[in-house]
Amino acid sequence: MLFQAYDKHLEQLSAVAERVCRVLREAGIEYRIVGGLAVLFHVESRDPLAARLTKDVDLAVDRADLPRITEAVRSLGLEYRHVAGLDMFVCANAPKTQSGVHLLFVQERFFSEPAVNYAGILLVSAPQLVRMKLISFRQRDKTHIIDMDSVGLITPEIEAGLSKPLRDRLQRVRAEEAQSTGAE
Repeated sequence: MLFQAYDKHLEQLSAVAERVCRVLREAGIEYRIVGGLAVLFHVESRDPLAARLTKDVDLAVDRADLPRITEAVRSLGLEYRHVAGLDMFVCANAPKTQSGVHLLFVQERFFSEPAVNYAGILLVSAPQLVRMKLISFRQRDKTHIIDMDSVGLITPEIEAGLSKPLRDRLQRVRAEEAQSTGAE
């Protein structure tokens, strides 16, 4: 029963992401999937059994495109909401914030780095995702760093491209993980 719920939720998330990304691509709107779903897709590409489920779709977009995005996703039955400081699209018939598409507004230069195409969905690149997670540095971000590191996504080249404070955070996550697993 638990595995069926996991599979059903993953299918729903993937379907929402695919539909939203398709209409954005058709409208010529730049976007990237970020957050936990991007981590899941990156990790899954290396080791499907190491991927962790996330509860929603996080989408990086340019704020200037919000009116066009709102119009594009309306055909999917999604409506724009600003709730508790979060900008999101929710299903008009069942508006649950955790099942929505959460927006992260970024500047155009964010889109200059190549994206990773995952089944027709543009993901933030692994180097950008690692930087984002190390900057946010919440517990879930640390878990995502551990997951990405465990499947070899954080390469020496990515690590070398981090600023010193972010490299220090990465080392802290690795040390905490080693201590918690007894592997030092």
